[in-house]
Amino acid sequence: MELPTHDIDGTVAGDRDGDPAAAALLAGGYHRDRLLASIALTLGLGLVLALPFALRAGAEFFLPVTAALVVAIALVPLLEWLERRGVPSALAAFFCLIVFIGIANVAVAAIVVPASNWVSMLPQRIGMIRTTVRPLVNVYASLNKSAGELANSIALSKAHPHTVSIETPNSLLSLVTTSAPFAIIQIFFAMLVIYFFLAGWTRARRYSITSRATFTSAMTLARVIQDVVDATSSYIATITVINVVLGCIVAGAVYVVGLPTPLMWGGLVTLLNYVPYLGPFAAAVLLALGGLMTFADPWTAAMPPLIFIGLHLVEANVVTPTIVGRRLTISPLLILVALSFWGWVWGTAGAVLAVPLLIIIHTVLDTAGRPDIAGFLFERGTLAQGRRKDRDGGSPLA
Repeated sequence: MELPTHDIDGTVAGDRDGDPAAAALLAGGYHRDRLLASIALTLGLGLVLALPFALRAGAEFFLPVTAALVVAIALVPLLEWLERRGVPSALAAFFCLIVFIGIANVAVAAIVVPASNWVSMLPQRIGMIRTTVRPLVNVYASLNKSAGELANSIALSKAHPHTVSIETPNSLLSLVTTSAPFAIIQIFFAMLVIYFFLAGWTRARRYSITSRATFTSAMTLARVIQDVVDATSSYIATITVINVVLGCIVAGAVYVVGLPTPLMWGGLVTLLNYVPYLGPFAAAVLLALGGLMTFADPWTAAMPPLIFIGLHLVEANVVTPTIVGRRLTISPLLILVALSFWGWVWGTAGAVLAVPLLIIIHTVLDTAGRPDIAGFLFERGTLAQGRRKDRDGGSPLA
């Protein structure tokens, strides 16, 4: 017996052909599929809404794991290069981990320790900063007179003002001891994730592809994996080279100007330039603060941030678009949304990871295909048993 089909208006063709039992059976299956699709979509939307809060609440676990996975994906090309030359997977993964730890230690030694010394000097340099910026402030004193009077009245209304002092670490040892043992445990955990991810990468990828039921599914998965690795590692490697070169140029420029610890300033520029839009702004502000803490002349103090701003404009508008190209170009709106989202979830670390995570998600959706949410709800998703067809062969909108 041939089973009836649904018409576009939801009626059953078998009902018109005089077979009410078959029509009732098919109608029940149709409504059950719609119900299951609606339930699945509702649960999926609930999961999407709850996921950001879960990531934020569990930042102690999710942040090091996510950062370790992004770093590991970026190190996969180096791992595969070593494996092609006969290096065992475990030894190649260990070598990649040593390379990453070495780079991280150089960054810590060049940035964190000198930066903590600058922070410790800030209270003693407040008077110098005020003296340096006084000529600029006096130009706009008349315009800010009313605002100053209002601020003074609010300050005088406070009966018991008090100051808060922040003790900053002045060495790498004190920096580690102030954050130990929890930070050390997180770093050690992240290092283990990177190592075991790389050590089992080739075997896990081969098993994931060969275990697929069909050849088309296996090729799709292989293409997704390869595209994610290529896009992520290419972006991180390219941006790293650009940022390092920019940091070296800035370090040389501020050294010529006379700003102390030029390597620290170059390292800060390199690190902050990973965060689009917000990072360069923060670097310019920090360079301006460093100039005010060092030079008595306001125009000399303005030289470090002005030099960086000029170099950044060239880098952001000429160098990066030319080198990165259109293949890794992402909408600025998506980048801003990703920065806002991951910055809210994980703070500064989330802002640094925002673009790599956006590239991974964007690559997976482009390669594997975007989910059809509307079609999934209206019986055209994976829970549906078939597509409804117009008995006359026409389109529903025709």
